[in-house]
Amino acid sequence: MKKFAALGAVSMGVSLMMGGAAAAECGNVTIAEWNWASGELMANVDKIILEEGYGCEVDLIPGATTTTFASMNEKGEPDVAGELWINAVRDPLAKATEEGRLHSVVNGPITGLGEGWWVSPAFVEAHPELNTVEKVLARPDLFPYVEDESKGAFLGCPAGWGCQLSNANLFRAFDMEDKGWTLVDPGSAAGLDGSIAKAVERGENWFGYYWAPTAMIGKYNLTLLEWETAWGGSENWDGCIVKPEQECLDPQMTSYTESEVHTVVTDRFLKEGGVAVDYLKERVFPGDVMNTMLVYMNENQATGGDAAWYFLETYPEIWEAWVSEDAATGIKKEL
Repeated sequence: MKKFAALGAVSMGVSLMMGGAAAAECGNVTIAEWNWASGELMANVDKIILEEGYGCEVDLIPGATTTTFASMNEKGEPDVAGELWINAVRDPLAKATEEGRLHSVVNGPITGLGEGWWVSPAFVEAHPELNTVEKVLARPDLFPYVEDESKGAFLGCPAGWGCQLSNANLFRAFDMEDKGWTLVDPGSAAGLDGSIAKAVERGENWFGYYWAPTAMIGKYNLTLLEWETAWGGSENWDGCIVKPEQECLDPQMTSYTESEVHTVVTDRFLKEGGVAVDYLKERVFPGDVMNTMLVYMNENQATGGDAAWYFLETYPEIWEAWVSEDAATGIKKEL
């Protein structure tokens, strides 16, 4: 943690020394367009601001946490990972920053970020005494799995998401199978969201992984459970919990790690991105606004591109603080 924070400070220092390049032509930029809504929105906002405000040519590249990190680390593409949840890649990311391949330009591109294990409103209302993960784990009978009602259903993450590994290893660490639980793969982001919507709208119990800020948390009023189990340390988490099962043979019980999200760029982009780097350093979305935007996307089936234009039209007081006056003028002409 301290190593990564120090490296982030070094990255910031390098970018500050590049002040003279701020007026340079932006050029071509590749940005990861994540396969979740807030990341999709952020990537499209970045694209519009950089193109209309600074004259960049921006390509959005489909992204997911582990695959995007690997591509940036090994191939130097894409240039920007706007919402990189680093819990699943902390050690290799620290190594990449230490060796100068990647750099953090923003720690916390959205305020109020967090991930963990959540329950539905119906469960909270019916069982207010079961207010920790450990208390819930003792009652699989309250969350019957549709395919085998003798088991409790815990909803994990789709394949390919970094949280798939951490949830699977925590499932083993807490002996959840022996306690009567089944780890359910929702198959996709839509499958995970659908399970929440279905349970809440029917007044049923739901227990699983999610994160904030998101439209689902705001719209369906899920409650984040606290842990009685103490944080088990970075050696257990980074060295085992976030690893594939074959690299985590003996996972130990631990609370969920505190979420840490960064905007990460490649070394080439840090040195050559000029005004684009300066913009990214200023770009932080308020969590409540992001929640509102995600509800808008969900209810209107809006794409990241459509939502980005809506955000720029609706919240000028936020994004104008991120850009120069000339850039703001150029962006407003397109609204």
